[in-house]
Amino acid sequence: MSPPFFDIDAILGDPETKIIICCGAGGVGKTTTSAALAVRAAEAGRRVVVLTIDPARRLAQSLGVGELDNTPRPVVGLDTTAGGSLDAMMLDMKRTFDDVVIAHSTPEKAAAILDNPFYQALSSSFAGTQEYMAMEKLGQLHAQAGQASPSGGWDLIVVDTPPARSALDFLDAPEHLSALLDGRFLRLLLAPARGPLRLMSVGFNLVSSAMMKILGAQIITDVKTFVTAFEALFGGFRQRASQTLELLSSRHTTFLVVATAQRDALREAAYFVDRLTEEQMPLAGLVINRVHTSKLAVSAARALALAEDLDPLTAPIEIEALRRHAALKRVVEQETLLLDRFSATRPAVPRTLVQTLPSDVTDLDALRRVGVLLADKD
Repeated sequence: MSPPFFDIDAILGDPETKIIICCGAGGVGKTTTSAALAVRAAEAGRRVVVLTIDPARRLAQSLGVGELDNTPRPVVGLDTTAGGSLDAMMLDMKRTFDDVVIAHSTPEKAAAILDNPFYQALSSSFAGTQEYMAMEKLGQLHAQAGQASPSGGWDLIVVDTPPARSALDFLDAPEHLSALLDGRFLRLLLAPARGPLRLMSVGFNLVSSAMMKILGAQIITDVKTFVTAFEALFGGFRQRASQTLELLSSRHTTFLVVATAQRDALREAAYFVDRLTEEQMPLAGLVINRVHTSKLAVSAARALALAEDLDPLTAPIEIEALRRHAALKRVVEQETLLLDRFSATRPAVPRTLVQTLPSDVTDLDALRRVGVLLADKD
């Protein structure tokens, strides 16, 4: 029994769908899928912004935008007769963190935080910071949705996540920063203070003296100064992340898992499907990219047998064509077997199959073609 069809156009056309999040392994066409969905939705009349968290430049290239950064930039060359529009942007982790600090603190305190060496390291490279900032940016974009263009006005946000299992770590984002700032090590570094980041006072001087000898007095001072200034912002960070997580689990958000009909890619897709199911996130379905097809009803064995019967001196072209067809049929059979196995273990997950294209997707016309294939029910 075939899995249910994943109707992309029904999702894009539903005004209640406000956020689409594409996730999957690397190299499966996730960025292309995100861009194609955004273009198709915009040309159908939606006001779309597509956000990539993947640092690769493929999205900018395919949309014809020179460079993407933390500011949404309009995509030109679309058919806007239906009233739609499309902006594109790429998450700048540090810039987003800086903007949050500036927006939610006094100028003096913001300056103290931004200039702090520990903050500069935290905002650039600490584990979990990218996922948390993705939540912040998504929350900002959603908050701007009702505003007038060019600073907002979108009714659909498409998110292209990083090409790794950690792409779903933003589901844990409300806990990431909390675990860091409320950890035992940092609590030992803090001067006695009120609030969730207060220091255990017993034995602090002895422990602090030992850590200063190991880490250096300046590092300890930088950390103390940072946390003291940052403590007032801590509650707001976690509250906003929790609100965004609540939005992601609502009917206004849907997740798409992108894969190819390859063993490793489907294994990763299974992980994403299972994780989203466990977290009770709204999973719309599975997009299988670069699927091979053949309309010639000749099996691989039959094609090879026919090639063997031909004279290589008089029919070299026909022999090569039959051999290529046999190779293609074997690929098709292997892909079908893998997809059937996947669907047998997860029969309720809808899917859509996107045929492989003869060339790379590098412009709007190619993205439109991908959009047509995404919506194709055949």
